[in-house]
Amino acid sequence: LKLTDRQYGIPVLVDVSNYPMTIGLIDNKNKFVLGSSGSGKSFFTNLMVAQKYMCGDHIVIVDVGDSYQTLCNLIREESSGRDGVYYTYTEEKPISFNPFYVEDYIYPEEKVINLCTLIQVLWKNPDEKFNSNETTQLRTCMADYISMIKENRSITPCFNTFYEFLRDVYRVKIEEKRVRIENYDIDNMLQVLEPYYQGGTYDFLLNASDRNDLQNKRFVVFELDNIKDNPVIFPVVTLIIMDTFISKMRFLDSSIRKMILIEEAWKAISKAGMAEFIKYLYKTVRKHNGEVAVVTQEPDDLMDNHIVKDAIINSADVKILLDLSKFTNRFRKIQEALALSDKDAALALSVNKMTKPPYKEVFISFNGKFSSVYRVETSWGEALSFTSKKEEKGEIYAIQRKVGSMRKAILEYMKKNK
Repeated sequence: LKLTDRQYGIPVLVDVSNYPMTIGLIDNKNKFVLGSSGSGKSFFTNLMVAQKYMCGDHIVIVDVGDSYQTLCNLIREESSGRDGVYYTYTEEKPISFNPFYVEDYIYPEEKVINLCTLIQVLWKNPDEKFNSNETTQLRTCMADYISMIKENRSITPCFNTFYEFLRDVYRVKIEEKRVRIENYDIDNMLQVLEPYYQGGTYDFLLNASDRNDLQNKRFVVFELDNIKDNPVIFPVVTLIIMDTFISKMRFLDSSIRKMILIEEAWKAISKAGMAEFIKYLYKTVRKHNGEVAVVTQEPDDLMDNHIVKDAIINSADVKILLDLSKFTNRFRKIQEALALSDKDAALALSVNKMTKPPYKEVFISFNGKFSSVYRVETSWGEALSFTSKKEEKGEIYAIQRKVGSMRKAILEYMKKNK
């Protein structure tokens, strides 16, 4: 990362992933980021993912609050639409995916399993169990559907064509085999899945017209704020997130670095049965040249949530702390949860004591073996692409709507406010 020396503002390069592993400071590249509201936490994480993206990394971000919208728009603009995918939900433009689409029409076993899991989530309630016959029929149906779209590429892979295959082709096959209804009730399955088919209430969700194979997109943001409490859409989106990052881990070349950053959204995710996925990530991500970064602004999360304490903090060798002065009274608990030495604790509490606005500082510790504080300093234009200030963002987006370009909007804002 491009940071600066806290005393003189001299530019320094800080490797927060590869070099510390090489010299044995850390055993994994996972990161835990903690900072109070207004500490510059989102600004720093924007800086981190932007520079990782420029180094060729694949980045998946799970967010609540539009912290990465401007950066994603810039990446999409600079790549002429080839990269920078931003998913969010509004009434005017509901969130939409197409998990059935694979650019090269190669469907590995794990992809087929993920698609079957998706259909299971749509079909059954969480407390309903699948019998072995239902599982077998669903796997067979999915395999037959994939064979069909491979042979006839004029058929668009999406939920609509899967539903039509299930209704018009596989149903006939079931009737010919005389499969008993108590073993596999295909009519019930069709009825429950109908809202996601063309003309149904949720027909937008799995039939996206844009052909985005997320495995090959290097910067993908899932913004969950408007759907985190939706009992229908949210479980589907969490499955899409899992499928996206697992596909990157499993099928991208091992030389390609991958990162999933979960900002605040981990609380919503852990409520929706995704806790096991988080644990699985921490166990396997290192083997695939990947890393997980979890960001929070609530220190009580450290002590009260076993997922964070047992799976996240203990498996993150890189601790990144922003200004914690608001938590001075509770800092002893934070120190214990993060296993900070007294020396590191004093260093962490010194953040922002040696710098003046608009600059802020960050404490970075590599498994307690090496720790330091740096100043986070960028150009004004870069700072505007990372800003979370509503006034600045509002004015920039108003200009962007007029000029049709995010880069031009930022430059115009700078000219106007110099």
